[in-house]
Amino acid sequence: MKTIGMIGGMGWESSALYYAAINRGVRDALGGNHSAQVVLDSCNFAVVEHLQHDGEWERLGQMLAASARRLEAAGADFLLLCTNTMHKVAPQIEAATTIPLLHIADPLGKVIHAAGLTQVGLLGTAFTMEQDFLKDRLAQEHGIACLVPDAEDRATVHRVIYEELLRGDVFEDSRDSYLAVVRRLADSGAQGIILGCTEIGMLLKQEDSPLPLFDTTALHAAAAVDAVLA
Repeated sequence: MKTIGMIGGMGWESSALYYAAINRGVRDALGGNHSAQVVLDSCNFAVVEHLQHDGEWERLGQMLAASARRLEAAGADFLLLCTNTMHKVAPQIEAATTIPLLHIADPLGKVIHAAGLTQVGLLGTAFTMEQDFLKDRLAQEHGIACLVPDAEDRATVHRVIYEELLRGDVFEDSRDSYLAVVRRLADSGAQGIILGCTEIGMLLKQEDSPLPLFDTTALHAAAAVDAVLA
């Protein structure tokens, strides 16, 4: 069995979801008391958040590259970056080690493509919605176009992530706000919705949504299980 090197803590709530999903997946595949072989390097998200909002992406890349090197030294066979937003610095992480990074956009793009969809709405942090690192990879590698909410809706989605979900708080009125954003994206032509922050799956479930939901956390974790067992 391969060993996963998890770069986590962004935030720790979703890292715990990753850990549980991966171990359940390995147990279900192998039976008995099997679980995954994992090494975890968990960041202090307060530091990450501060650097994100100050636009210090080079420093963030250096920080996560150092995390990747620690995981490689600890015996990881491949890397899992347990966050959407920080895939902005994926090239720096990949350049820092000799082991592969399982990019979050790739299992996502494969599943959306298999569903026959070509245009989806993207929910995530303001960085993920407004910058191109995830949208471009989905477009160029998988032929998927992303629609993003308008400025007011982006601000709402971002605020709920940082002020609620990253702290483990799930509120019904925030679910209602997100569903209103989903409906507006549907009206704009979205055929499905990417839950493009690893915490959004805590808030939105498929039974809530009029459109298919694609939860990056669940899809990324499932792809990690496949890689572990390959």
